[in-house]
Amino acid sequence: MQKIFIGDVQGCGIELVELLDRAAGQFGEEFEIWVVGDLINRGPYNLLCLDRVRSLAEAGRARYVLGNHEIALLKVWLGLREVRPNDTFAEVLESSEVEGWIDWLRRRPLMERGRIGSTSAAMVHASVHPDWSLDELETHARRVERRLGDPDTDRVRDFLDTTPTADPELADDRDVLGRLTSCRSVDAQMKWSSALPLLELDSWHRYWSARGHDYGVVYGHWAMQGLHVAPGLRGLDTACVHHGRGHDGFLTAWLPLPEGASRDGSGRSAFDVPDDRFWQIPAQRRYYMVD
Repeated sequence: MQKIFIGDVQGCGIELVELLDRAAGQFGEEFEIWVVGDLINRGPYNLLCLDRVRSLAEAGRARYVLGNHEIALLKVWLGLREVRPNDTFAEVLESSEVEGWIDWLRRRPLMERGRIGSTSAAMVHASVHPDWSLDELETHARRVERRLGDPDTDRVRDFLDTTPTADPELADDRDVLGRLTSCRSVDAQMKWSSALPLLELDSWHRYWSARGHDYGVVYGHWAMQGLHVAPGLRGLDTACVHHGRGHDGFLTAWLPLPEGASRDGSGRSAFDVPDDRFWQIPAQRRYYMVD
């Protein structure tokens, strides 16, 4: 079963369908997609994207983690955030099946754990804490997932509210959610920020790499960074929805060597570099019109 990791789609449904058609043409049904989050918003085909991924997930052939745009949709639905001019998920909110979609999204994970070739790995949307082991990452993510999937939507609303809280556990879990879905940079105390790092050294993955972890990370979220290929790291957001804003946009997929496979018998890790196992689907047009 070929794993296919897919970067930020953000409602670019035509490109997603082209990628899935290419996968079906090459692998038949012997592939599984891993979607790094931000499947929706700013592009025009949110329901199409959700439907294709959910269908594959229900067939046991897709894994999908939440990104910041899915969290934004949940906040709008809960009355914590207004729909903004650049949001395109109104079609989800106006759908006759909106309750079902929200319920399904609230039960998506924030991290997926598995093996890529011979290497343990995590897929998240934005980042991981540089100091966390894979087990620690999973423990933090599962705790926050339980909050998002709580049957009591009032408790979910309290969790996603940004009002300061005196509850340290609630504050910690909000921090974990932000780190997993929105982080790009960290400071020397490992406090995270969604802002671009002022220095390259301040990127979260520079600190993570310096720790010498024994697992790899696949992530998205960072369109301005582009494709990031480094030992132990694959960053797959190549700005499909931002096509035309001074650069070409692509929907990128990474196809690591299957378990036990090696191109030359050398036993290389799937996360080693150089690596050329990528597909890039060019954006059909400019979608996101704000400069």
